[in-house]
Parts: sequence; structure tokens; C-alpha cells
Amino acid sequence: MVPDRFQPLIDETRPLAERFSAAGKRLYLVGGVVRDTVLGRERSDDIDFTTDATPEEVLRILRGANPQAIWTQGQRFGTIGAQFGERKYEITTHRGEAYHEDSRNPEVVFSTDIEADLSRRDFTVNAMALALPELRLVDPFDGAADLFARRLRTPLDPEISFRDDPLRMLRAARFVAGFELSPDAELVDAVKRLRSRLEIVSAERIRDELDKLMVVASPSAGLWFLVETGLAEEFLPELPAMALEQDPIHRHKDVLAHTIAVVEKTSQDKLVRLAALFHDVAKPKTRSIGPQGVSFHHHDVVGARMTRDRMRALKYSNEDVHDVSELVSLHLRFHTYSMGWTDSAVRRYVRDAGPLLDRLNELTRCDCTTRNHRKVEVLAKRMDDLEDRIAVLREQEEMDAIRPDLDGTDVMAHLGVGPGRVVGEALTMLLEARLEDGPLGRDDALRRLDKWWLAQGKAGAASRP
Repeated sequence: MVPDRFQPLIDETRPLAERFSAAGKRLYLVGGVVRDTVLGRERSDDIDFTTDATPEEVLRILRGANPQAIWTQGQRFGTIGAQFGERKYEITTHRGEAYHEDSRNPEVVFSTDIEADLSRRDFTVNAMALALPELRLVDPFDGAADLFARRLRTPLDPEISFRDDPLRMLRAARFVAGFELSPDAELVDAVKRLRSRLEIVSAERIRDELDKLMVVASPSAGLWFLVETGLAEEFLPELPAMALEQDPIHRHKDVLAHTIAVVEKTSQDKLVRLAALFHDVAKPKTRSIGPQGVSFHHHDVVGARMTRDRMRALKYSNEDVHDVSELVSLHLRFHTYSMGWTDSAVRRYVRDAGPLLDRLNELTRCDCTTRNHRKVEVLAKRMDDLEDRIAVLREQEEMDAIRPDLDGTDVMAHLGVGPGRVVGEALTMLLEARLEDGPLGRDDALRRLDKWWLAQGKAGAASRP
């Protein structure tokens, strides 16, 4: 019996299913769309099918259905895409895929059997299909039962599944976290044994899977899975390295537990989550124990460098590397606010954070994981005060675009010089004055420029035009 919640999906896909049936081919809804509908979760906009038709046969059937678009980039892997209205479909010929021992690329083998196709999928909860148009649930590996029992298993022996595609070991962490599933002991043992096989998977695929884990609602269980199985050692060794031994005298926090707690507190923003993951990454390298207890001097600076190195190794974009490493570099800046900040200090904080300001403030708030409620309240109040001051200054000044009161053309005209180093130095001086004293206005800026020019030892101030 197919649940009623499948009905809208069935109605939408019936015309396509009937075209496949008329051509003597089978069509099945498969994978995440079936899993999420079984759970009653909101499903994504894309719909995946599998079929016994070859890619060439799929193309002929689709062209007869007059879609808005067809794409064939995945044809050699058995996948044809099409768009009908607002919806995108991907139709893949039944297949199994396996890696050679020394290859980063899967070898695709087509099949005509739906159960063989499902057996090669990553987990039982994804190894369900709905036959169309007769509406028969195909669930040979009890994926529906595993969903409701919150159990994570592979359709075949986990060693076979993970040898076929080692990325599935990392994907398991996302399913543990995103669906609150408990991994079978056999699955965990297989990850521990086969974790080094992840080395044949491209950095780009690993990065993409890590990103998916980082933006689930509650990623902590998945991060602990990576650490406890040893899988993190293969692509993110800085994470388990943060499991510093507890110091019974000074009682410093377990940095790893703190880090995962901070990640858990942040919103589902990839950049904030990654910054939370890396913000204390340098503490093991900078840790020292002295008369005042444990300290981690300059772990923000060292951590920013380590973050850049690791993210580049995982092939993140230059923009993502810059933004996350900047957040790591700046994550301690707020804590000097307890000593009191002038308006110029607030301006510099906003200038240095730039478009990352809101993310930086969120990271700073979430970085407090103490159970001391009084300390939490004090930090929250200080951050509220800072954000209020930023709001007031924004009303008075162009805080989000702080720049000198004169531009390079003004400087050259006033000093009678051409483009060159002196213009850059003058603009730097004017920017510092703007940060220190707020908006200067043109006349005051010109007076300061004259004073600065005289201080450079020149033959006299430039004449005003």
C-alpha cells in the first residue's frame, strides 16, 4: 500500500511514466525523493528516476515528451536530464558502479534489474524505489523499516559498499547527523578498516560531501562519527588533533568537544559553520601551560594560516578560503571589547570584518560554550552593546563603506603630483584619520593632507587650487 502522501508525486510523474510503459520500459522513482516522501519530509525540487531503458532509449522517449530542455552531460554514466515546467528530472539507467583499487573514477556498469541497481546504492534508506505507473514500492533491503528504526545500514556487506565507492564512508556521517540514524556496528567497523581507501576519492568530492554535512540542522553526531572512526584523519586531521588531553590542574576545556559544540550552535550557514570548525584549529600547536594556566597565544593568526592550507587542499574556492580564514583570524577581536572601545575602534572592527560582520558576530556569540550562565549573560550583553553602537554609527556615518574623504584624483590635484606611491600613502593617512575621527569633510581632509605633506619634508604645502 502506497501512502497517500505519494499521490501528488504520482500525479505529476504519470505522463512520463506512461510514455516509458508505452515504449515497453520500466520507470521507477528512486533514492532521496522516495526516502523523504516515506518520512513525510519536504522533498527537493529535483526528482530522480531509474529505468531499464538504455541512455539512448531514454533520450528518444524524452524527446517525444517535448520537455523545455534536455541535457546529456551525464550520458556516459547513464544519466539523462530533462526539465518539464519548473521541475528538473534525472533519469538513470539501472547500474552498479565500482572503483578499481587505484582509481579515482568509478567504472559504470549498466543493468536491467531494479534490485541489482538498488543493491549498489549507498544505504538501505536510499535503496527504495516506487514502480510507475503501477505504484509498487520496491524495498528489498528493508529501507523503510530502517528509517523508522533510525538505523543506518548498507544494502550489501559494508565492506563491499565502501570498496565500490569510498566516499560513502564520509556520506555515512551526514546520514547519521541529518536523519538521526545510528550506524550498525558492522558499518562502523568497516569504516575503521577501510578509511585509508578515501585517498582515491578526489578532493572535490570530499569537499562537497563535507559541505553537505556542515549544513544539516545538527551536524555534531556526524562530526563525532568522523573522529571516532578515524575517517577524519584521512582528509581533515586537524579535527581529531583538537582532542587535547585534559589538564587536571588547570582544567582547560577539551578543544575538540568545544569546537563541535560551537559548530552545533551556529546557523546553517556554510561559511559560519566552517569557521566554527576551524576557529580553534591552532590550539594544539600554540598550547602552553604557565603560572596563569593554559594559554594559546596567537592561535587566531596561526589558525587562519592552517585554515587556508586545509581548505586549499580540499579545493575550496578562493572566495571561500578567504572568507573562512578571515573569520578565524578575527574571531578573538571582540574580546578586547571588555576593556572598552572608542568609536574609532568600533569603526576599525566594522572595516576589518567588512561583509563578514554579521557572520563574525554570530561566530563570536556561539564561541561561548561554558555552563557558567553568568559568563554567558555577560558576553551576550557585551555583544548586544557592540551591535547597538554599530547601529548608531551606521545611522551617522557610511559605516559599511568606510573610505577616505578624498579620492586619488583629489590628492593628485591638490598636491600637484602624478600617480605613484605618494598618492597611496596619502590615502592611507586619510583613511586612518577617517577611522579615528569619523567623517572629516572635504575642507578638514585637505587641511590634514597639507599638514601630512609638510611632515614628509617637502618644499612646502601644495597651493590650494
